[in-house]
Amino acid sequence: MKNEASASLLISCPDQQGIVCAVTDFLMRHNGNVINMEQHTDTEESAFFMRVEWELDAFALPRDQISEKFRLIADRHEMKYELHFSDYRPRIAIFVSKFSHCICDMLARWHSGEWNAEIPLIISNHPDLEPLAKMYGIDFKLIKITKETKAEKEAETLKVLREYNIDLIVLARYMQILSDDFCANFPNRIINIHHSFLPAFVGAKPYHSAHQRGVKIVGATSHYVTADLDEGPIIEQEVMRVTHKDSVENLIRKGRDLEKVVLSRAVWAHLQNKVLVYKNRTVIFN
Repeated sequence: MKNEASASLLISCPDQQGIVCAVTDFLMRHNGNVINMEQHTDTEESAFFMRVEWELDAFALPRDQISEKFRLIADRHEMKYELHFSDYRPRIAIFVSKFSHCICDMLARWHSGEWNAEIPLIISNHPDLEPLAKMYGIDFKLIKITKETKAEKEAETLKVLREYNIDLIVLARYMQILSDDFCANFPNRIINIHHSFLPAFVGAKPYHSAHQRGVKIVGATSHYVTADLDEGPIIEQEVMRVTHKDSVENLIRKGRDLEKVVLSRAVWAHLQNKVLVYKNRTVIFN
């Protein structure tokens, strides 16, 4: 039976001649059948980006040798690269507080088989959503964090994440700010979601403030978490038009609809290994 697994390379390097030829020649010499290839050149940065995916069936190199062999080409062209395999199931931990709209959407997609991933763990600073975790058979860890206990509790959280071999953290409306030290343990592997009113409308009631100003759109932004609060590389965004007829409650409802869809799109792109981070931006391949 044919092995349907594939491998993909995400590549960034200074723009130069011969990159595509070098990559495809490497695959051809090892009997690789390319099934998807996309590239982009940023002329302002003089940077080149590429994603190439090929079948592993009949590929001449064992998986554990691909990166080592490709490094010869990467060094020659000053490439940074990531190697991924389509049949690897990343292990996701969902962080949540009290709002359930994002986590419910995520769990429904995962439970239906839409996502090629495992969700073994939910972490929360409130007990409210523990019944939801039990309903899906997912372990729930209650880790309450205060200003005084933040360092201690983050260390405890990191220990739990290591025990569960977590690859990706998704903040599904987790109402805590992660420290720089915590974020450094998961570079480009923590995805957050929030409304797109920032930085104009901050605070606990941004929809109320936006309503008072008569905004004409609501939106949501999903990004990787970095040391700079809400300023990490953006993965996905969406907006919806609203009018003076919309109440605050309508704005919140529409905003939450966008939040859950945008977060799931961002997670999907990450799981498909189609997100390449360059400086503080992302290249999202189709």
